[in-house]
Amino acid sequence: MSDLRRDIFTGRWVIVAQSDALAPSQFRFKRFAGEVTFCPFCETNEASTPPEVFAVRREGLAANGPGWSVRVVPNSMPRLRIEGALDRRGEGFHDVMNGVGAHEIVAETPRHDRRLQDLEPAEIATVFRAYHARIADLRRDNRVRYVLVFKNHGEEAGANTIFHSISQLMALPVTPRAIKNKLEVARHYYAVKERCVYCDVVGQELRDMRRLVAENSDFVAFAPFASRFPFEIMILPKAHSCDFLQTSPAALDNLARIVRHVLERLDQTLGGPPYNIALQDGPCRRRKEGYWATLEHDFHWHLEILPQIFRVAGFEWASGFYYNPAPPEMAARCLAASMQA
Repeated sequence: MSDLRRDIFTGRWVIVAQSDALAPSQFRFKRFAGEVTFCPFCETNEASTPPEVFAVRREGLAANGPGWSVRVVPNSMPRLRIEGALDRRGEGFHDVMNGVGAHEIVAETPRHDRRLQDLEPAEIATVFRAYHARIADLRRDNRVRYVLVFKNHGEEAGANTIFHSISQLMALPVTPRAIKNKLEVARHYYAVKERCVYCDVVGQELRDMRRLVAENSDFVAFAPFASRFPFEIMILPKAHSCDFLQTSPAALDNLARIVRHVLERLDQTLGGPPYNIALQDGPCRRRKEGYWATLEHDFHWHLEILPQIFRVAGFEWASGFYYNPAPPEMAARCLAASMQA
């Protein structure tokens, strides 16, 4: 019989199948194919993108030219644009504002033939430092409420036309509903127990170990108890922190190591699945009545890695429930070949 499991971070219910419902070898997906065509994100093609807003390149080399290791440019077809005023207004009962924000592309490597999991840990840490720099800069804009960082790898995960290893940043004038729900749940948990729900779960997963995938001195990776997707992974700092920007350079190095380890294990176990990565960070911390008083204590930033190997269909969209045919305990057993990362 399946389980109905409640996600402690969101209140969402998930139907989780029995452990023998579906084995890793039974998942089918289209492998990522890094087609060799003209790519604007490859080194020497810098003139094919908008001018860079940030780059890590060898000292003394000019901007918008070769010699970089990570390069950030505005999206040439942005969903939100930096220019203009929000102009919040009503349309009957509805709320409307202009599509103001920012949409940027992070080229994670100058090489077209390398995926994120193919990079050395130091190279992945440089990508995370680029996130640091861009989030800090975008937060200075008073119109921005939230900076979202995400990555699509593979066609089923949304990388339909870009085969270069990239991630994206979007500066939003509102806090996304999914994030706000997590913030509200974390605030309520803290109000009742005076503890961070994420810290409590990290402690339990380290003690229990049934869903633990990897750990190092700064981070822990585990399959959440109410995983929505087969082989879904959460990565959290062991030390409490509500803000990704508070992460030290040394801790970013360890974050890079554990991310690479998890992606390598997913490759070895599932054969190179498509996946999404999302940074679930705290919002811009400008003064606001109510919630902001305890944000430092109750929220805990984290990464979500979501393999896209099981299609979400009508039941999920209609109900808001998810069905997971691969229990997190089974996923963790498959992935945890080496606990240290």
